[in-house]
Amino acid sequence: MNRRRRRPYAAAVTVACALALLATPALTLQASAAPLPPPPPKKTLEEVRVEIDGLYRQAAAATDAYNLAEERTETQSAEIVRLARMIEDGRKRIDTLKAQAGAAARAQYRNGGIPEGAQLVLTGDPQLFLDHAGRVREGAKATTGLIGELSRAQAELNTYASEAGDNWTRLEADRVKQAEAKKHITEKIAAAEKLESELAAEERERLRRLEEQERQRSQTEWVGSGILAELSAEATPESRRAIESALAQVGKPYVWGAEGPDSFDCSGLTQSAWRAAGKRIPRTSQEQWRLLPRVQPKDMRPGDLIVYYKDASHIGMYIGDGKMVHAPRPGRNVTVAGAGSMEILGIVRPN
Repeated sequence: MNRRRRRPYAAAVTVACALALLATPALTLQASAAPLPPPPPKKTLEEVRVEIDGLYRQAAAATDAYNLAEERTETQSAEIVRLARMIEDGRKRIDTLKAQAGAAARAQYRNGGIPEGAQLVLTGDPQLFLDHAGRVREGAKATTGLIGELSRAQAELNTYASEAGDNWTRLEADRVKQAEAKKHITEKIAAAEKLESELAAEERERLRRLEEQERQRSQTEWVGSGILAELSAEATPESRRAIESALAQVGKPYVWGAEGPDSFDCSGLTQSAWRAAGKRIPRTSQEQWRLLPRVQPKDMRPGDLIVYYKDASHIGMYIGDGKMVHAPRPGRNVTVAGAGSMEILGIVRPN
């Protein structure tokens, strides 16, 4: 074979080898790539219900923290305003006392700078001596009282200023807690709403039925314990007014942090209802559980408040006949439900 015929052949071989080399990394990559993991198993509707319920309960607990921080900030703000007024009054009082002290000093200057005691010694008139002696004693007493009052006013002013500073520090700390709780609430509600939004319309309806079935199961178990036979149907006049107020809110939406008149959270509803009956009770379900008198389940009567879950994160008002009225959770309205439809922690009585 001559050299002219060998050149095209060599070129063809070179091109083929180059193409083979270019293809090799892709083949190697395909061969070494790990298979994709299988998709996670789809959650059952019951698992979704439990997860959504847990998220809303976490949001409810954070709502209690938010409400408590909000109540404290309101109290602290009012206290700061009160102290500011007292500080201003104290400063005016000190200015008045200083003016009185200045007047006394000017009077002494007009007497030639000679103290009244020295003027008394210099007098030769016995009656004038006695008159001056009385005035000297009165003047000394007034001066001592003026100095003492000025010192007390200054000390009170310092105390008010210190208390105002402490309240301001607590106010800022509670504002931070309030902001953190708000962030937690919105995150949990958003997560719960996302879970529900990913369900088809038919699944959402089934989810509602599952929620209702769970409530019915819990209520049936509670009633089956025979507790209704022990409960009194009698309500005090104040309890009846509270119940009427709570029932008048049925159909209004749950909104976290709301206490009426157009929307409520669970403890906002119970607080508002009892306020309408003339009774002031704490703002949050946890504080209502902690501070109000507790009663035994067998002694429960209409108007009492039923606290739910181990963390006292939910509360409703017993209205008799095994039922209660409450503001359930975001996305739901104030409604009447079975008193035993959730895990009961205990019962408290506002009156």
